Amino acid sequence: MGLLSKIFGKKNVEERKDEPDMVYVPGEDERMNWAIEKANLTLWYFEESLANPQPHHAYFSVKVHIIDGENSEHIWLTEPHFDDEGNLFGTVGNEPVSVGTVKLNQKIGIDRDLISDWMSIENGRLIGGYTIRAIRDGIPEKDKAEFDSSVGLYIDEGIDYFRPNADTPEGAILALENAYNAKDLEAAIACKDFSEEARIMLSKLKMELDDDIINETAEVLKLSFINSTEEHGFPDFSGLQNAFPERKKIDDSHWVITEICWFPDGGKSTQLLNTYKSPKGWVVLGLAETEE
Repeated sequence: MGLLSKIFGKKNVEERKDEPDMVYVPGEDERMNWAIEKANLTLWYFEESLANPQPHHAYFSVKVHIIDGENSEHIWLTEPHFDDEGNLFGTVGNEPVSVGTVKLNQKIGIDRDLISDWMSIENGRLIGGYTIRAIRDGIPEKDKAEFDSSVGLYIDEGIDYFRPNADTPEGAILALENAYNAKDLEAAIACKDFSEEARIMLSKLKMELDDDIINETAEVLKLSFINSTEEHGFPDFSGLQNAFPERKKIDDSHWVITEICWFPDGGKSTQLLNTYKSPKGWVVLGLAETEE
């Protein structure tokens, strides 16, 4: 049985001997929506890996949204490749259930805007596969080990390849960590917003807010950040592998991001980071909570 068949079977819900039931998470499910968004935000890494495969790459596949009139279905394609315009080509890798416009093993081309997931196997580890993770998160805890065994993959939190920039909360975190690694104080300051930190801090203290006190407090926070960095040095994030399994929305401009870090020595930490969508893009406000 092929990898995709092992993961999904031939039906949306299928009972199979010695394997757990495979259940699709509904499209409106928050986990699945985040999985699809995450896949598209990190698609650049998949494309680069596909164009330059390395010895540790063992498998590539892309999931696409197939539309057939009023019916639609998300289907995995094997043997994927992109043309110069970025259009995707591949072979239908699992038996369609709801659509009749494609069939198993058919070679098709499709617009890249219809990509809903991607996956690769690197050193036996699942990279990407965000909708697979969403499905796994939706099954009972007692069945997860059996799910992993039946799929035949090592499924952990993975490694997430967001671009390190201000376009996403996760990218802002990576940009700040890169600034620390480069020992670039100005770049680190650019990844923060001390005025917003001041506003939040003063609000928690139930203090009256006006521009003057916010600006004064922001300056104190900035100087404290600079002095602490000069006294204690830059945090070292070199060699880390990062995953961002969860976002928690506070409001449209504030999100708490869960970051998991694997250290070169084998250690692992989980931290919650406050991020803010400022006029210059997403920035990191600070650590919300840390779990070791």
